[in-house]
Amino acid sequence: MADDDYAWDSDSELQFFDRDRHVQFLEMMYDLLPSRYQSQEINHITLAHFAIVGLDILGALDRIDKQEVINWVLSLQAHPKNADELDNGQFYGFHGSRSSQFQSNDEGDTVPNVSHLASSYCALTILRTVGYDFSLLNSKLILESMKNLQQQDGSFMPIHSGAETDLRFVYCAAAICFMFGNWGGMDRAKAKEYILSCQVREPCSYDGGFGLIPGSESHGGATYCAVASLRLMGFIEEDLLSKTMSPCIIDVPMLLEWSLQRQGDDGGFQGRRNKPTDTCYAFWVGGVLKILGAHKYINDSGLRGFLLSCQSQYGGFSKFPGQLPDLYHTYYGFCAFSLLEEPDLKPIHVELGMTDIAATGFFL
Repeated sequence: MADDDYAWDSDSELQFFDRDRHVQFLEMMYDLLPSRYQSQEINHITLAHFAIVGLDILGALDRIDKQEVINWVLSLQAHPKNADELDNGQFYGFHGSRSSQFQSNDEGDTVPNVSHLASSYCALTILRTVGYDFSLLNSKLILESMKNLQQQDGSFMPIHSGAETDLRFVYCAAAICFMFGNWGGMDRAKAKEYILSCQVREPCSYDGGFGLIPGSESHGGATYCAVASLRLMGFIEEDLLSKTMSPCIIDVPMLLEWSLQRQGDDGGFQGRRNKPTDTCYAFWVGGVLKILGAHKYINDSGLRGFLLSCQSQYGGFSKFPGQLPDLYHTYYGFCAFSLLEEPDLKPIHVELGMTDIAATGFFL
């Protein structure tokens, strides 16, 4: 493509998915994060997930050193020092960054810190994406210690003590078990009941989405976590709308209506009622509709137009039109375009948030 074809002015946006610039953007982020990400150092592995899995969606995984990535991710894995620590209630997954691996005790000494459930999900998606053999991991240690994070009501904490519980961490636990093909890390029945308690279906509420915790407002991200978790755990079928005679544990008609109502007049999706449309919800809500078998009801051209208005001339996507791009919205912009079957992108495994090719070999 000639340089003139990349001409840009402030009054217009590119009317095509600019794969080459997106690859360059992610390469830059992979090599050296801008200073504004310094405050997110504790989530380094999450940022790496967006960059590495994003490159895979773009079909550009050859731009990174896979063995270097594997070595770095494995260096963030938590290990007990001895057999006695196996029963201390801690979770032996992956840390979010080098600095989060350690903390200072009262004497000022540096001691190992606890690992995090969301960081572990990101670590495993990265390892799978770059082709690491999961049989080399001590999955039993990860799964057995993950059981310590599940609460009596079926929810999960991300660390072993002093943390919030909500659907995000139920999803991470379900995805980890699915990736290992082993459900020994959670009580699925309890997790299912917790998820169902988060669906907003009070009489006359005209809702149907899921809140992050029971009794909270329906939210696009929480709804994705709920529906994707139930699908990964095998409690709901694929393409639910085509199975009209089959009973379902969730209120599908209300969920469908709520989800479709999240698409705004500008074509984008909002996460909650009366909120602006936002790039990431094109995946969070669009993914729910895909799982339900209702993606055909999305206004594809409107959504594509909204996403292109958030595409940056520098590569990547922003949250809203006219803003600078960031890794989070860039990644979910790619996922949304993949759901729209953009020719330059690999198809994604919707429930895992990674490419179908990388997910090959996972099983229930």
